Order: sequence, then structure tokens, then C-alpha cells
Amino acid sequence: MNKETKGMLIGFIGILVFSLTLPVSKITVQSFNPYFIAFGRASLAGLVALSYLAYKQVPLPSKTDLVKFAVIALGVVLGFPIFTTLAMKEGSSSHGAVILGMMPLATTVIGVIRFKERPSIGFWLVSILGAALVMMYALLKNSGSFTYIDILLVLGGICACVGYVEGGELSRKMNPRVVISWALVISLPINIVATYFTFSSSYWGADVVAWTSFVYLSIFPMYLGFFFWYEGLAIGGIARVSQVQLIQPFCTLLASSFFLDDRITLMNMVFAFLVVSTVILSKRMLVKRSH
Repeated sequence: MNKETKGMLIGFIGILVFSLTLPVSKITVQSFNPYFIAFGRASLAGLVALSYLAYKQVPLPSKTDLVKFAVIALGVVLGFPIFTTLAMKEGSSSHGAVILGMMPLATTVIGVIRFKERPSIGFWLVSILGAALVMMYALLKNSGSFTYIDILLVLGGICACVGYVEGGELSRKMNPRVVISWALVISLPINIVATYFTFSSSYWGADVVAWTSFVYLSIFPMYLGFFFWYEGLAIGGIARVSQVQLIQPFCTLLASSFFLDDRITLMNMVFAFLVVSTVILSKRMLVKRSH
């Protein structure tokens, strides 16, 4: 098995974990404040990460890497959970699945900008087409106007992509598990304080489903999923392995249907397919240019 294939298989496991984030967030937000969910899940994951680093006796990161960890933390530990959880307060996870279908393309674009690559004009045109499709979907779903839910989802997606690119690059020179662990640990003080102020004593009365969902969000998409995702990006390369994200919108749509009884509409499937098609096309153009 070559490195690219191995990286894609490992990354695929991470994407399966991530694909449940929106529907599980939708379940959790029915019982808890969105901010408590965002900060609380990061706090629990951070404590687990701290235990892991202590157990492995991992040395402190350098000042240069510390800045990179901070960027990752702002993207995937703080930004994405806060924005998407707020969006799930009133929005649907199936709608979010289509909007976040642009993440693979956004990850590639951010990677291109970050590492100063020079892709073809065709790549940029397809990228614009993909963004236009997402905008069209949002407009059609909301009677010709954008909503704050769409804005929250877009902001969350951008935050995640920045964290993916920086984390994938950093994972080339250090263990991917250490990368996400440090990102969680350096933001732990902020998350613990924020969790304390957003917690309500009434939450103790929440049912088992709510707390189980909260623990899932904390341990899996917030932490363990990155073990597989960052390792896959590091082994197979960011440009190639990020293609695995193509299946995430469809996995999220299926999960939304299963857990929340969200009806899978023809419009959702058509736009998810169109967005994914632009991502595939952009990847091919990027690869051709690199050759």
C-alpha cells in the first residue's frame, strides 16, 4: 500500500467521526447552551489531551511551534465548535452538511495561499463556481436571502480549514496526536474559565442522550478524530488526502436522517453532488498544474 492510499484510508476514519458533529450538536443543543457545549467539549478534550501528553512525557513545544498550535486552537478548538454549535441552535444539520461541503475546496485554497503555490486560472474559476453553488443553495433555501446561520456555518468552515492546513503541515514533523493535544492544552485555561461561566446547575438534570452526545462531541470529533485526520494528511499529503472530505456531506446527510429524522431532499442531494463535483474538478486542475 503506497503512502497516498494509506493516508486516505486513515483520513477516512477521521472524516466518519467528523461527519456526526452537526447532527450530534443538534441533539446536544436542545439541552445545553451552545457556548457551554463549545467550551465544555474543548475543556473535557483538553484534560484528556493533557493526560496523554503527561503519560507520553512529551517535551514542551518550541516558540515557533507554539504560534502554530495557537492558530490550530483558534481554528478547530474554538472557532469551528463555537460557530457551528450556534448555527445548530436553530439551523438544520442537513442544511449545514451542504454548506460545509465546500470545506475540502476551502482547505486546498487556504493551503495554496499559505504555502504560496501558484495554481492555474482554471483552479480559481472552479473554486469560484463552487462558492457560487453554495451561495445559490443558501439563497434558494432561504427565499433569496442569506441568514446568520449560513454566515455562522461559513465562518466555522473557514476556521476548521485553517486548522486543518496548519495541523496537517505540523504533523509532517511531529506525531499528529501530539499536534492536536498541544492545541487543546494551550487553550485549556480559556476553555475551563468559559465553561465555568456558561454552565448552569440545571444541566445536571439533562437526560442520558444529551450527556452522551456531549461526551461524544468532546472525545471524538474534538480529539480522537484528529488522530486519524492529521495523520492521514501528513502521510498522504494535504492536497490529496483532503479529497476524502468529499464524502462528509453525504455521511452527515445520512446521519441527520437517521438520528434526527431530517428528510433527505432532492435539493440537498443535488447541491451536495454539484459542490463535490467542483471540488473533484479543482483537485484535478491543481494536480495537473503541479505536474
